[in-house]
Amino acid sequence: MNYTIFLDKGGDRNQAEKMAKLLGAPITEKLENTENEPVLRYAKDGLFFENGKMVLHGDFAAMKHRLLNGRLLHEPLLKAAKLKEIDGPMNVVDATAGLGEDSILLAAAGHNVTLIERDPIICALLKDAVRRGSKVAELKETMTRMKVVEGDSIQKLAELSEEPDVIVLDPMFPDKNNTALVKKKFQMIYLLERQSDDEDDLMQAAINANPRKIVVKRPLKGPCLGGIKPGYSLEGKTIRYDCIVLPR
Repeated sequence: MNYTIFLDKGGDRNQAEKMAKLLGAPITEKLENTENEPVLRYAKDGLFFENGKMVLHGDFAAMKHRLLNGRLLHEPLLKAAKLKEIDGPMNVVDATAGLGEDSILLAAAGHNVTLIERDPIICALLKDAVRRGSKVAELKETMTRMKVVEGDSIQKLAELSEEPDVIVLDPMFPDKNNTALVKKKFQMIYLLERQSDDEDDLMQAAINANPRKIVVKRPLKGPCLGGIKPGYSLEGKTIRYDCIVLPR
């Protein structure tokens, strides 16, 4: 896919030039009509991936309503990740981080989270979201517990310096019937993130990293990741969390 790097007024020139070199994409400070052409826009208020009328932009401040005033306790991901033997901060790896919307829930709960993302554009959006989130008073402490790592999870899980307590997996899941109306945000992610074709290898890499638990986010009626049956699952209206507890 061809991209254009647009350096808007007040944007980070250094980061724009690095991305242009990485993608082999042209960089411009004057954007012509690009109705259907993907544009990565470096602006004063952050990084944006745009394609016509659709925009992808990491924004943790928009999630404050889920993090504050006791609402965090009701998040099913936190219930799925909980370990009976640890009553305190855990070391968690979100191996399919995306824009970090699962990771911030874990970090806000006090856990130290390593976010692994393989797509360079999504990873840049994620790093930008963490940078801006660190300037929001209510999120500043939470951002210190989020470490972003760019690369393929299968490789990066093998390179961890210590065994994590929990690994979270949420690989791209194809809509085989192609009938669902997908939110614009996910339409943009689908332009960048390829559907998972290495589920068996990803699951095995997570097992080899020797966590206490692996939590897999799945569509409610979707198959188990890598064919591994969980010890138990927590089900919601449209998704479920498969929980695989490993012996230590």
